[in-house]
Amino acid sequence: MTSETSATATATEHTERRHEHAERSPSSPEGIGDIVLAGHPAPYPHLQTRSAPTIGRLAAAARAAASALARPVLRPRLRGRWQPAPRAVRRAVSGRMRVSTLVLEPNGFAAVPAPGPRDAAVLHVAHGRVHMVTIAPDHRMQAVQELTGERARVLGSGDGHQLINTGGEPAVVVRITG
Repeated sequence: MTSETSATATATEHTERRHEHAERSPSSPEGIGDIVLAGHPAPYPHLQTRSAPTIGRLAAAARAAASALARPVLRPRLRGRWQPAPRAVRRAVSGRMRVSTLVLEPNGFAAVPAPGPRDAAVLHVAHGRVHMVTIAPDHRMQAVQELTGERARVLGSGDGHQLINTGGEPAVVVRITG
């Protein structure tokens, strides 16, 4: 007798669930968490997205950092290597961007580090005369472009770029990534 009661209860529960399921439309997103939360911030910190800065914001930040580096007092002492910008220059840039600087001696050259896979990079000359050389994977020179203080240069690909100081005084270059 006990087995018949439990079998009846199970059949009744199954019938109720089947009717509840039939009442919902098949296109209802109810019960599917990803669809229900679409357009809302994720409740978990590790799933929250952070907006990346646009190319326009990166270029504006590069101009601001270059104008802050116009004072010789703020120029980095180490030459020929990329390094984090001085604090006063980093404060001139707002947002989640990394600012690095390079001081090149006359006739000096340095490679432009490749940005991360999700990062964009912008170069701006703060002082001096600099040319950017693009090098192919087979080590042939593809292009030479002069970088001027009036325009920021957005890097389309991350590797194969060299900067050369073609002026007679040390050149200062700002690199913004984000």
